[in-house]
Amino acid sequence: MSYQQITIAVNDHTAERLADALMEHGALSAAIEDAYAGTEGEQPIFGEPGMPSEQVWQQSKVIALFGAHDDTAPTVAAACADCGIDTPEYTVEILPEQDWVRLTQAQFDPIRISDRLWITPSWHEAPDADAVNLQLDPGLAFGTGSHPTTRLCLQWLDTELKGGESVLDYGCGSGILAIAALKLGAGSAVGVDIDEQAVRASRDNAEQNQADAAFYLPDELPEGQFDVVVANILANPLRLLGEMLAARTKQGGRIVLSGLLDDQAEELGGIYGEWFDLAPARIEEGWACLSGVKR
Repeated sequence: MSYQQITIAVNDHTAERLADALMEHGALSAAIEDAYAGTEGEQPIFGEPGMPSEQVWQQSKVIALFGAHDDTAPTVAAACADCGIDTPEYTVEILPEQDWVRLTQAQFDPIRISDRLWITPSWHEAPDADAVNLQLDPGLAFGTGSHPTTRLCLQWLDTELKGGESVLDYGCGSGILAIAALKLGAGSAVGVDIDEQAVRASRDNAEQNQADAAFYLPDELPEGQFDVVVANILANPLRLLGEMLAARTKQGGRIVLSGLLDDQAEELGGIYGEWFDLAPARIEEGWACLSGVKR
C-alpha cells in the first residue's frame, strides 16, 4: 500500500496546533521536525534532565501521512483554517509500498564490542558463535550498544570483570549492561531505572538472554552494596547522584560513569574524586567514560 506524505513549513507558534488539526481531519500520522535538520542552522532543543530546553523548533516542518487516494488539499485547508492561518505552500510526495518491518530491521546489524562480545538483533545470525553474544532488539528503552557511551561501558566490563562480582546498573535502560555483566562472568547483577517501560524492557531482555538479572524502580531497589556500580546516564543526574552511588559501592569496589561529553569529564572527576581514585577518562567520538576504585 502506498501513501501520500505532505510537508508544510511552519513556525514554532503553529507547529503543534497544525499537527493536531491534521490528525483531527484524517491524517494517518503527523510529526514535527526541525526545518534545518542536518544543516548548520539545526537547533538543539533537548537538554539534560533538570536543565531548561525549548520544546519546539523556531522553524519547523509538519510532516503528515495520508492514504494514497485521499484528497489532501481540502484537509490541509481545513486544518490551517482551524489554526487561523492561510494555507501555505506545501509539498506532496508519494511513498511506494514497502516491507517496512524488513526495511527497519535492515538498519540494525550486529555490533562488535570487542573480540569476544557482540550485540546481535534477534533476526540476525550471530557473526561469531564462539563469542559472548547478547541478543537485543531496538525498542523503547535506550541502550543497544550502538552509542559510544554504551560501548565504552561494555568494553570496561569486558576487560575489567574478573568473575563473581556483584554489579549494579544504575539507569539500566534496556538492561544491556547488567545482562552483559552476567554473560561476562559477574556473580550477580541488578538494574534500576526511573522509567517503568525501561524496567519492563530490561526484564524481557534478560529473559530473552537467559540472564538471571533483576530490575527495579528506584524505590524498590533492595539495600546493599556492590563490587561494581555502572551508571551510564547524563552529566546532570550524575552530579546529583555522587553520594548515593558512592554509598552503593563497596570499599575497594569500582565505579564506571558514562553519558558524559569529553569536556564534562574533568568536572565530574572532581566531584567523584571525593570518594574514588579515578583513572584517566576514556574518550570515544566526543563521549567520555570515567572509572575508579572506592577508597
